[in-house]
Amino acid sequence: MKRICSSAGETLLSLNTDPNCLSSPAQFSEYTVVFIWEGEGLYHADFGTFPFKGPVLLFSTPLQIIYIEQTKPCDLTILQFHGDFYCIEYHKAQVACNGLLFNNIYIEPSVKLDERETLSFRNLLDELTAEFDASGCDEIVMRGYLQLLLAKSSSIKLKSAANKQELQEKDEQMEKFRELLDEHYLTLHKPADYADLLAMSPNNFTKRCTRYFKKSPSIMIQERLVLEAKKQLHLTRRSIKEIAFALQFSDEFYFSRFFKKFTKVSPQTFRQKTGISIVADLPQ
Repeated sequence: MKRICSSAGETLLSLNTDPNCLSSPAQFSEYTVVFIWEGEGLYHADFGTFPFKGPVLLFSTPLQIIYIEQTKPCDLTILQFHGDFYCIEYHKAQVACNGLLFNNIYIEPSVKLDERETLSFRNLLDELTAEFDASGCDEIVMRGYLQLLLAKSSSIKLKSAANKQELQEKDEQMEKFRELLDEHYLTLHKPADYADLLAMSPNNFTKRCTRYFKKSPSIMIQERLVLEAKKQLHLTRRSIKEIAFALQFSDEFYFSRFFKKFTKVSPQTFRQKTGISIVADLPQ
């Protein structure tokens, strides 16, 4: 493994080529990008399971529970970076990856690569590796390589999503559910609530949702609330109590129990491990 550490010994940026390092469930404080050059398997991210076949990129946000179940041996490289090293929200004007590659509960956390794209990413990672090996590696240069990797991934993802929409018929009811969930996630917490708004039976709603998003509606409802909690913890300096109130929990203790049940860590631990983004101190 190659890595850059903070003065406190925390990983800021790392590269790892151990094919078995994600063979069991793990949580990382860093954003994770897995480059699968060859191989097949299942990518597990929290409660979602996504089949993959290389070459492909897989993504996860800090403290998601992730692991790879290999059905055919994988040749892979894992790139991880901490929000203190590169803030994806602060750089959203340069790289629109927040909500596309990371922090999106509606789309698969993967980017399929063609032969030309695979070669391009291999070359970029080779250059990043050479920078790691150089004496006195330049962090500004390494951030540049990371930004380019994320920008290229976002561009490919956007084109892939557009092509997929052309090939796959949209489920208008499920697209409406996406809108309703973003609108009402603070107040409506039961699948039956959304089934009523969509004029669907609960059973039909669950089947359609699971087929379309590859997750049950109950999981998606929880994920949407947890996603907002993570944003508040990372992108603001609000207290845990203030965040709990903003998310309409009865008290901070109930909020903490809910958050830990889903993420396996407390809100305080999440904030401590991911840090508070520089965005929190920018003028609103």
